[in-house]
Amino acid sequence: MSTQKHFAEKLLQIKALQINLQKPYTWASGWRSPVYCDNRKVLSFPYVRDFVKSELANMILEKFPEADVIAGVATAGIAHGVMAADLLKLPFIYVRAKPKEHGMGNQIEGVLEKGQKVVVVEDLISTGKSSLQVVDVLREQGADVLGMCGLFTYGFPVADEAFKAAGLPLYTISNYQALMEVCEDQKMITAEQKATLEEWRVNPSEWMR
Repeated sequence: MSTQKHFAEKLLQIKALQINLQKPYTWASGWRSPVYCDNRKVLSFPYVRDFVKSELANMILEKFPEADVIAGVATAGIAHGVMAADLLKLPFIYVRAKPKEHGMGNQIEGVLEKGQKVVVVEDLISTGKSSLQVVDVLREQGADVLGMCGLFTYGFPVADEAFKAAGLPLYTISNYQALMEVCEDQKMITAEQKATLEEWRVNPSEWMR
């Protein structure tokens, strides 16, 4: 079994990934979705947590061996990024969605020097918008952002286009395609349900409108 399918299976087992075609979930964006992913649950399962730490560290080492700093996306990417940075013995920083409204007003927490090569760690990539905003903040502060590593991506076309436009490579431990393969292997979905799930992935903003 591939790493992508193995991790998708783990996420299903701990209910970090859930599928419900009868009662779709509503995302913060207002989109209706038959799939919900909450990678924060990984932190409550030590063996899955160790798997993520190891896979992220190996991914960064393989894809971005010249990395100087690991940056986590607040808040969900912080814990995973810290674990990978610890294993790689690299400095860690994190980036807020917006600057603090008190104290130093920092948006980047930690020490970042201009010109440092940074790898961003994110827990989940949907449209890519919030993830890429973090990349913009880092670039504005003089960082050389090499790429992004995450736990799971839905593989939405809009996200693929956004990362391509930003000139940023994205790698994830698992993805939507692997999830569908695991669900098929375990007979969790029918062919008809798979077709519905694929319709949603191709055009999530219009699904069930």
